[in-house]
Amino acid sequence: MDLFGVSMIIPLLSHHVKALGASPTVAGIVGSTYGILQLFSSTIVGSWSDVVGRRYSLLTCLLLSTLGYCLLGMSTSITLFVLSRIPVGLFKHSLSICRALLSDLVSECERPVVMGHFNAASSVGFILGPVVGGYLTEHEGGFYTSSFTCAAIFLVNAGLVWMLPWSETLLHRDDTNSSNNSNTVCHDKHCSKTVSNGSHANQTLGKQRRSLMSREVLLLQPAWRQLSSVGSKIHMVASSDMWDLFLVRLLMAVAIMLYYSNFSLAMEERFSLKPKVTGYLISYSSTLGALAGFLVGPVTKLYGNISALLLHSTVLTCSLIFLYAAAPSVWQVLLSSTFFAISTTIGRTCITDLELQRGGVQASGTLIGAGQSVTAVGRVLAPLLSGLTQEFSPCGPPSLGVVLALAAVGLLLIRIPTWENRGTTKPARLVD
Repeated sequence: MDLFGVSMIIPLLSHHVKALGASPTVAGIVGSTYGILQLFSSTIVGSWSDVVGRRYSLLTCLLLSTLGYCLLGMSTSITLFVLSRIPVGLFKHSLSICRALLSDLVSECERPVVMGHFNAASSVGFILGPVVGGYLTEHEGGFYTSSFTCAAIFLVNAGLVWMLPWSETLLHRDDTNSSNNSNTVCHDKHCSKTVSNGSHANQTLGKQRRSLMSREVLLLQPAWRQLSSVGSKIHMVASSDMWDLFLVRLLMAVAIMLYYSNFSLAMEERFSLKPKVTGYLISYSSTLGALAGFLVGPVTKLYGNISALLLHSTVLTCSLIFLYAAAPSVWQVLLSSTFFAISTTIGRTCITDLELQRGGVQASGTLIGAGQSVTAVGRVLAPLLSGLTQEFSPCGPPSLGVVLALAAVGLLLIRIPTWENRGTTKPARLVD
């Protein structure tokens, strides 16, 4: 539901900013507002969820995101548009918190499969969202209707988080995990040990329960103590040796964002497609991306090496961006879209799993938040680069994306042997 609402809005933002009278460069600067705020807030909110718990932080983010999309529905000028992006940029972290929650509940061996399924479920929102948004924008006031609909969806999500028996569900899941961990054999070569029941399982369950209790206590503590805990976790990530993973994430994030940045506008200028038809194309690609999420588990077992899978998905993504940039017809765009969502879905799952392997799950919210902060840097750069390159050609953004993706491929070729020599599962000094 989260991404269904957001996907109604994202393809329409460039059209709306242009309708408000902004030039491509100004639209790029305005679009960077969201990325700048995400840059500073992602790691902080992720670390805050480690401190006070997932439920409280998730509820806060959903409610304040609702406020932001309500303001977006009232934006009739560039100033109001920028103001509406502030609460969304600061608190639109519901997916990151959900990913951190999943990493808390599953073993390292199960994590790629579960994350793949989660990404698949998230991608389902992109199937109908662009179609509905494209349909509404062809009617008078369609953008504003889409914005208020998105706000209503976030409000419903907040209500579900409030009503669900959260703590009881977590403790029940812990009990289930502790009983099911016996004789579980992992297929990835980095986690091929058999996990036995008994004292180890009881110790793990006790640690999980104590962690939940400590979060409830921290929630009642003064704000300064919460901030101190947040700062400590952020410092652990900042002092870790994970720069190569974060740089790959940044390069690919910018490349993918450049692919999508002017997609609707480029389809109109290059092939005279209406927004509704472009919405169908985006939904088609998202459908394949959702299905790809269910393939992550089997593909991971087939490869037996997350690093190799990340390299190959990055090469495929780079090739597909080039195919789109050079497409002489809509049919070639359709071909690139067919495989693009698949490659990016697998790549996102791989990079997240590698970050958690290298950093450990003790600060999963902080690690995932740090990854989102890196992605937020891409959200700052991508609109600016997209606006500048569009001044030369509608194919400018994806052409630059090809260059950045090639740089990511080169970095992976250099660094993967280093990861394998020292072991990617070795924690990168993130012990509290």
